[in-house]
Amino acid sequence: MEMTGKLRRIDDLDLSGRRVLARMDFNVPLSDGEIADDKRIRAGLPTLQMLVARGAAVVIASHLGRPNGKPDPALSLQPVAERLAELLGREVAFVPETTGPAAEQAAGDLEPGELLMLENTRFAPGEEENDQDYAAALSQLADFFVNDAFGSLHRAHASVVGVAGKLPAVAGLLVEKELAALRPAAENPARPYVAIIGGAKISDKLPAMEGLIERADTILVGGGIANTLLATQGRELGDSLVDHAYRDRAAQLLNKSWASIVLPMDLVVTHGDKEGQAIEIRSVSEINDGWRAMDIGPETIARFQRELANAATVAWAGPLGCFEIEPFSRGTFAIAETLSRSDAYVIAAGGETMSALRAEGVIEGFDHVSTGGGAALAFLSGETLPGLEVLRRS
Repeated sequence: MEMTGKLRRIDDLDLSGRRVLARMDFNVPLSDGEIADDKRIRAGLPTLQMLVARGAAVVIASHLGRPNGKPDPALSLQPVAERLAELLGREVAFVPETTGPAAEQAAGDLEPGELLMLENTRFAPGEEENDQDYAAALSQLADFFVNDAFGSLHRAHASVVGVAGKLPAVAGLLVEKELAALRPAAENPARPYVAIIGGAKISDKLPAMEGLIERADTILVGGGIANTLLATQGRELGDSLVDHAYRDRAAQLLNKSWASIVLPMDLVVTHGDKEGQAIEIRSVSEINDGWRAMDIGPETIARFQRELANAATVAWAGPLGCFEIEPFSRGTFAIAETLSRSDAYVIAAGGETMSALRAEGVIEGFDHVSTGGGAALAFLSGETLPGLEVLRRS
């Protein structure tokens, strides 16, 4: 893992009377325009409270969803600003821009201890391209840059990487907390070290799996990702989700590490993904056309539990089935219950994984539940996080 220097921290800055651009991860789930889960907002409170206490005027930047570089009223951060104000117990002004005269005026009017939230950074076409003009415009709003958006550190975006090249830049408290919790697994894990990889898209997890096979002793795989790996072995999976574009790369992964990857032996299958339809448990060799895998089966659950019984370190990213639908929740919930009672050092990462742990009521039994799925998995697999590297002293 590339480490180019010591991480710069808030304590390194004299903030009194200065303006700070705080990049937060307020990418919260929404339901009918309402915030469904404010955990990510709450996770950022300590950093914002510290900045205010030290006399800074705080300009807050975040993204929300995937508006693809253009404004989308359904993904405005105004509801987030309102919830943040409730949680902080102080006013949080909002400006419906991220750069330009209105944003500059609003930032310039801030007094020490006041907060301003900018609109969704991904409304700007230059954000995801790390456009240097856009980064420069953001940097005009403040004297210092504090990045507390751990969940975005693996993204080379303008508000993550670009601004850090134009202002004195440091890590926020959440970033420090996340790194401290993930390092035991990333750098010197107690063994046996078992990784659990689930979720629907193999494209999201395959690069991390390629890194994890060099670090973990065993990788347990479920969800749609397992389907693609099973398909590379010649399994017929009916109408199950399989990403054929990644079959060759998946085959290379299996060929390289077949002894350490454990795939499902049986699956819960259905003719659809709605309750009330035909549901069966079938071997991975017996899934006909018209049937679709929705969860790992009981034989697989038992095998996974045996692998986890002696684990000293466990890292889990992604559910093992469609846990939101009751008949297909048993695999994910059974493993969650097992890990909540484990003596191992257990990390969970990703929004869906977190939702599953909360639904089963076992989240308190985990040593660390990361706010950033992709970033946590990238860090655990040894990838360089561009947003982190720019916060290090050379």
